[in-house]
Amino acid sequence: MAEASHALVRHLPVAAKGLCYGRLDLPAEDDDAAAVLAALRGFPARHLVCSPARRCRSLAAAVGAALALPVRRDPRLQELDFGAWEGLPWNDVPRASLDEWAANPWGFAPPGGESGAALVARVRAFRAGLPRRTVIVAHGGPLKVLRCLLEKRPVDLLAPAQPPGSVCLISPAG
Repeated sequence: MAEASHALVRHLPVAAKGLCYGRLDLPAEDDDAAAVLAALRGFPARHLVCSPARRCRSLAAAVGAALALPVRRDPRLQELDFGAWEGLPWNDVPRASLDEWAANPWGFAPPGGESGAALVARVRAFRAGLPRRTVIVAHGGPLKVLRCLLEKRPVDLLAPAQPPGSVCLISPAG
């Protein structure tokens, strides 16, 4: 098996059960990074980049301290912008809008928010300058897209995201 070229780390869980949150700047429920640090053991990290959201910055700070790496923030790693839906209970989002989003995740954008195509374009731009041996601390949406791009697979915006607090090591594609 080839040595991993990137480590994708999703932020730790947040206390937002049942809420729509993307850009809403919620903190992680706790800052216990032990499991993430254990999963990164042996990864030859040279770079560390994270989303500017608090829930990512706090975890990236712990990773950076453990790996003796500076943390660089990149706004292209922000979660999908849910616009007017941000902070609403999912049950309060109109069912017809959710159905429209599920039918067209690339083209649909919540009111005042961002489409899946815009998310993919942001992450594609981030990927273009990404050096090997980078730890990326971000959100489910951007990490799902980035993983597909790194593995040279089609992007599936409806696929499940990696769980909060998890690490996915990516080996070079091709």
